[in-house]
Amino acid sequence: MCRAQEWAYAALLLLCFSSSVLLVGAAKPVTRPSEVDALLEIKRSLLDPNGNLSNWNRGDPCISKWTGVLCYSSTLDDNYLHVVELRLLNMSLSGNLSPALGRLSYLQVLDFMWNEITGGIPGEIGNITSLKLLLLNGNQLSGSLPENLGNLVHLDRIQIDQNHISGPIPKTFANLKAIRHFHMNNNSISGEIPSELSELPSLIHIQLDNNNFSGSTIPDSYGNMITLLKL
Repeated sequence: MCRAQEWAYAALLLLCFSSSVLLVGAAKPVTRPSEVDALLEIKRSLLDPNGNLSNWNRGDPCISKWTGVLCYSSTLDDNYLHVVELRLLNMSLSGNLSPALGRLSYLQVLDFMWNEITGGIPGEIGNITSLKLLLLNGNQLSGSLPENLGNLVHLDRIQIDQNHISGPIPKTFANLKAIRHFHMNNNSISGEIPSELSELPSLIHIQLDNNNFSGSTIPDSYGNMITLLKL
């Protein structure tokens, strides 16, 4: 091969490489595959009589805007879109909450309010350390409160009222340092009212009424909660 042919061949290779780079750079963003798989598992664990989630098998969750799925408007450092909110309130959903919820690792809002969901609260939700709102009130949830929920250090509000939750409030809930609203009323929670909740520095609402607590008094330490507005 002569020198001129060598240069032409090199130029062709460079052109092909540059075109490939441009194509990769121009590729449309997609939702992180592990989050797509998690959403499909979540759907399989639910019963959806009104077909509210019928578009959860069409296209990409973030690009095609699946019902109740809200995402970041742009990709993050890993070049994927991520689910930031799951808003499935008041959709007549039943079935169970899937442990796959714990794989939505960028989630900030988890909202299943006012449905008919049964079964327990998956402890895997405690893996979503970015979570700020956990809204499960008005369902038929039962079983005990997972200790892993104490890992939600950025949680601002937990609403599990009006279910059938039983057992004690885990002492790990004292780790919820950012929480302001703690709604556990109208369940079957038992044991003593934990004094550890008085260590939460930002708490303004505690709702524990209509449960099965034992013990003679509210802990004295609750009198030191200067941010508290409603007990």
